[in-house]
Amino acid sequence: MKSRIVVSALVLAVVAGGGCASRVLVPPRFDLSTYYRVGLIEFTMENARGDLNQLATEYFARELFASQSGFEVQELGDMDDVLAETGSERFDRRTAQALGEEYEMPAVFVGELEATPVRPRAQISRFPSLEATVSVELTVRLISTESGATIWSNTADATQSVGGLGLVGREIVFSAEDPEETYGDLVEFLIDELMADFRPSYR
Repeated sequence: MKSRIVVSALVLAVVAGGGCASRVLVPPRFDLSTYYRVGLIEFTMENARGDLNQLATEYFARELFASQSGFEVQELGDMDDVLAETGSERFDRRTAQALGEEYEMPAVFVGELEATPVRPRAQISRFPSLEATVSVELTVRLISTESGATIWSNTADATQSVGGLGLVGREIVFSAEDPEETYGDLVEFLIDELMADFRPSYR
């Protein structure tokens, strides 16, 4: 009987020890510190207008700094400003190279938000700021300023009921006195989905 008790105690000790095994911190899959400085162009927005893209860009920059250190972010303004500054009609390899030479940075982030038509809960024509369901997709890429090639890319999408929406013709308008409070949850979800490659994790 005594021997059985000893064996049971040993088994419990082994199980307990395995359960307390330390977790290992794994570095992020993409290390931005090797780039020392990256550019960030304000995200563009398709099929909609308003300030959702500005809020998404701010969240993205904030989460980059929260996830890693050892690099700088050069904010470059919106895409129209960048194209005017570089004398380009669209963002392409020459645009990326011009930015790299001007700001001495090896890469630049560009992103695009695309919204689908809303599904209103009432008649938007009579009540232009109703809460409605909207689907938004955000794609962000990191572009090499040497080659113009894509170094990293990821896409996130979400469908959510948000306020502060309206329609002008068939175009969705994101407009609110406090954008962060009105549709901050939507933006946080999108950015959180995108940031997995830049965050360390435990295994």
